[in-house]
Amino acid sequence: MMQSDVDGEGGGRSVAELVVVRSGAVRSTGAADLPWVVIDGAGVAIEPVSEFLRELLACGNGASSCRSYGYDLLRWFRFLAAVEVPWDRAQRDEVRDFVLWLRTSDNPARVRTRPDAPSPGSINARTGKPSLSAGYAPATINHALSVVAAFYAFHVRTGKGPIVSPVPPQSRRGGRVHAHHNPTEPFRLHKRGSYRQKQPDLPPRAVPDDVLDDTFSRLECNRDRAMFSMFLSSGARASELLGMSVGDACPGEGRIYVATKGLGGMKQACPAAPEAFTWLALYLGELAGEGHRPEPDEPLWWTRRNPLRPLTYTAVRAVLRRINDSIGANITLHDLRHTLGLRLIADPQVTLVDVQQVLRHRQVTTTGRYLRPRVDEVIARVHEHYPRPRPRPRPLAGWTYDEQDLSDVFGVD
Repeated sequence: MMQSDVDGEGGGRSVAELVVVRSGAVRSTGAADLPWVVIDGAGVAIEPVSEFLRELLACGNGASSCRSYGYDLLRWFRFLAAVEVPWDRAQRDEVRDFVLWLRTSDNPARVRTRPDAPSPGSINARTGKPSLSAGYAPATINHALSVVAAFYAFHVRTGKGPIVSPVPPQSRRGGRVHAHHNPTEPFRLHKRGSYRQKQPDLPPRAVPDDVLDDTFSRLECNRDRAMFSMFLSSGARASELLGMSVGDACPGEGRIYVATKGLGGMKQACPAAPEAFTWLALYLGELAGEGHRPEPDEPLWWTRRNPLRPLTYTAVRAVLRRINDSIGANITLHDLRHTLGLRLIADPQVTLVDVQQVLRHRQVTTTGRYLRPRVDEVIARVHEHYPRPRPRPRPLAGWTYDEQDLSDVFGVD
């Protein structure tokens, strides 16, 4: 049983025995000034969260960011309700116990009820990628801490919350400390902020070619073939590709336009393979044959069953889940983006800056992660090394040790 070790208010709280009720929800409003709200167990919007989300939107963040922040704050308010502490009375003890609760609790989004579901963290034989663990990932905990810190920082500024934020600040030596680093001096290691978790630096992982072939062979319609081919050849993220309109596909130019993450809906061009446009033409022809001709400003991807409606991420993920179950794999849509990045890096005719432009990374250092050698390639090269004959050291010839030098060093008479 894990217990809080720090004495004080909440110091004797048993996190292991804490029951956090999954009450409340994050709901869409359809309003431009507040697209998402967090409601409590009584179905009432939590006004301090709504004020913070309005501020977030006004600062240039998108609706998807508001939704993501809303879920983190919903989790925080559920925890506060379980420990019976008002949001404006929370102390550092509550933040510490919140982190401990996240570290020791199962993530409901990762619950698998099928009897044949892989055990959490097990390595998939076909892709070499581990299955998701049962708990909250370190990145999820760190993101939740950052959101809660921003929430309290906003209310400290407005004077409607506590005088001091309960979340410990990030280390001042972190952030952009290397922006003006002297290249002749070594980099210094920096301490993580309190309660921030260690995050593994995982390299991008490509989907093996045989798994890709099996995946495409099990796609049941031209819509899915066009979509997955565009995922693999454009490097677009799931939300970007699913947010395309008909006019965003330009076969004559060999490109598509997607609303890039973090740019407030601004669209950027991405390349797409000719076969992707071929499947797209077949898919649009089928739509027209069924009497549905979407206008250039209407969504590009639609469901196959009536009543027709725009395709959602949940539906696409369900398609991929069925394929994974049938071929024994565990690939995700984002794995296709990694696959394209690694393929481009391996092409000597494509520069690192070209890959940065295709993947639309703000910093080239992010693209540089794709330069790291793939684990399976390194293991293959090492296995090729094992049977090679070991080189024997050359005998030294042409000179000998001086007897007087040996006597001086070792004290031999």
